[in-house]
Amino acid sequence: MSVAQRLAELGIILPTPAASVANYVPVVIAGGFAMVSGQLPFENGQLAVTGKLGQEVDTATGTHAARLCMINVLAQLDAHLIDGLASVARVVRLGGFIAATPFFTDLATVMNGASDLAVALFGDAGRHARSTIGVAALPLDGAVEVEAMVMLR
Repeated sequence: MSVAQRLAELGIILPTPAASVANYVPVVIAGGFAMVSGQLPFENGQLAVTGKLGQEVDTATGTHAARLCMINVLAQLDAHLIDGLASVARVVRLGGFIAATPFFTDLATVMNGASDLAVALFGDAGRHARSTIGVAALPLDGAVEVEAMVMLR
């Protein structure tokens, strides 16, 4: 089953990719890989989840935010790769940044929102290396930001 078919099966429609909010590009393609700049939890053109985990954002909402970030990663890849998501051979690495209070320690569960979607769409090729860190703040007060590196066909 193709990634497009899996997206449809999950009821996911990729949004228009978000424009960069500073001096960077959303995707860099080099040496058989694509690196996607950090994506925030935009939904329907609006930042859907703001604030800090462990304060105004609970774990379930943070996990949903990470999933939204991953959907935005996919939208960037689909827009910037010649054959869209069909060009992705493997998800190599995801990086997760979680805006959190100093005492919030469930960062890995939050980031699973992105990781679980990668595996659901790409199967074993979606299993990836990952870093997840808690940070004091993210751009636009986003609760979660996810970046990615994928290997291309």
